[in-house]
Amino acid sequence: MKKYNKTLYTLITILIIYTVSFSLFIFYSITNFAFSDFYKRLDLRRNLNAEELLNNKDNSSNWTSSYIKDLDNQNSFIIEFDPHTKKIITEHGFDNALWDHVNKLGESNFKNENIFYSTKYFEKNEKHYIVGVSAENYFYTHHLSYLRQLLFISLLFGVLLVIVISLFTKRSFMKPIYAMINQVENIGSENLHLRLTEPKDNGVLNKLSLTFNNMLNRIETSFETQKNFISNASHELNTPLTSIIGIADVALSKERSTDDYQKSLYKILDAAENLERKTSALLLLARTGYNNNKLNLKPVRIDQIVMDAKMTLMEINTNFRIIIDFTLLPDDSMRLKINGSAPLLQLAISNIISNACKYSEDHTAYIGLGASDDKVIIIIRDEGIGIPEEDMSRIYDPYYRASNTENYLGYGIGLPLSRNIVRMHKGEMSISSILGEGTTVRIVLPSILRF
Repeated sequence: MKKYNKTLYTLITILIIYTVSFSLFIFYSITNFAFSDFYKRLDLRRNLNAEELLNNKDNSSNWTSSYIKDLDNQNSFIIEFDPHTKKIITEHGFDNALWDHVNKLGESNFKNENIFYSTKYFEKNEKHYIVGVSAENYFYTHHLSYLRQLLFISLLFGVLLVIVISLFTKRSFMKPIYAMINQVENIGSENLHLRLTEPKDNGVLNKLSLTFNNMLNRIETSFETQKNFISNASHELNTPLTSIIGIADVALSKERSTDDYQKSLYKILDAAENLERKTSALLLLARTGYNNNKLNLKPVRIDQIVMDAKMTLMEINTNFRIIIDFTLLPDDSMRLKINGSAPLLQLAISNIISNACKYSEDHTAYIGLGASDDKVIIIIRDEGIGIPEEDMSRIYDPYYRASNTENYLGYGIGLPLSRNIVRMHKGEMSISSILGEGTTVRIVLPSILRF
């Protein structure tokens, strides 16, 4: 931020220097023009006066002089001087104090206070003369003064305007950045579901917000995946472990026959194999497919992912029944392909199927697959307890569970995790439910034909 302020103040300084320099240039240019133009007019009148004074001609009959009007406070003068001593012999209408400003053998133009002078050396009858004209420059005494005041006021107003606009621009530009900073500061591990507000324009801030939100999607999915694994593991592994411990306790409670010990060992082996299958399946679900926190997207078939999810869930819980309807599958298998991460998509679909089985009395989930020209559609339905209408607005809140799920184990992680994964694949997930009749989840993903 300090670097930004330094840059802004540097630009303001440069603009102010440019404005001042431009104003001075205008004033100098106009002043220089006013001087040179006025001296030219004085030179013309001086030459006319010299012809009249030295040659005793009456210029009133001259057509040129008839169009030339006298200037303000115009005064003509002639000086006779000694070229050797450079001293005045006689003078008419000239201020002797200005003698040092006169070029004795040439032309000279000079100014004394508000009076401008034009003089020139002439020689006649072996006498030496200086003929000159003086006048007041009305433009210099009045208009330039007004121009100077006008430029000063304009310059002062311009500098203030530059400062005000710069500070206003800084405030307008920094306001969304400060708002973004405040939003980022409010996001922590306990509320990773929060997102930055994305500006409506397509500028840099929009891209920054979008990039940061995508990063939050990946981080939240990673956190939720770990929590999802822990919650599933604590629930699914508890039963076989309890069974193994119980069988071992019973077998060791008293002396038994060899056959009894063998039966106990077989039961323990069966429970251990069940535990191994569940552990392998849960570890498979925990693989998020990240590579340095980036999605590893590649063409995958959604029907294969659904089948893999079914097999994994059946290994975790043998009571689950998963029925897949393939009647709506398209003839062209390419329409079932999407650009995605197979482990992540399997995790998302597995969570939804698991919920459908868990909240159904018969532990049955119904899955339908279909495709349009540019989309792949997955519908997962159950005939379970449903979701109360007042809870529908909060079903995606992390750790939130519907009010009718008290008798079911869970942590409220599955749905938010699944929706995040679907969003990361530029898809949409919607849920409809009727209390006591069941819930339907609809997932729409862009087909690879769109890419």
